[in-house]
Amino acid sequence: MALSDRDSYGASILERGLLGIGDRLGLLAGVVVAVSAFTGWYSGTGEGVKVSVIGWDTGYSGKAVFFLGLAVVLVVTMREAGVEPPQSVPQSLVTIFLGSAATIIVLVKAISIPDDYFFAGRGVGIWISLAAAIGVIVAGLLQASEEL
Repeated sequence: MALSDRDSYGASILERGLLGIGDRLGLLAGVVVAVSAFTGWYSGTGEGVKVSVIGWDTGYSGKAVFFLGLAVVLVVTMREAGVEPPQSVPQSLVTIFLGSAATIIVLVKAISIPDDYFFAGRGVGIWISLAAAIGVIVAGLLQASEEL
């Protein structure tokens, strides 16, 4: 097998499974979760103008979603750089935990609109956040299957 057919861990591309799709999906979904905190989570009309409230402005939850997305990107980047967490805490478990936390936060915000935004409905940004957070969970599950 040629040197280029092996990744940084010494495993062949075929041994790693689907070309490391879990890491790639985790990186992509983590970036989308972080960026989605700056998209419109709530939108509606208020006194003749269209108003949109970004996730960052919804309080601690929007900021938490942003930092959870950054944490996913950091975890995947560290793995690609060759830094492995302890054996007792597999990287896939960390990714699943971060994705679950982001999913719960976004789901709570999607179900109950805060009273401050009584004039607004759910915007497209909150659905993007939810889909990306679920994507992080799927990425963690794919990483777990790669670790086996």
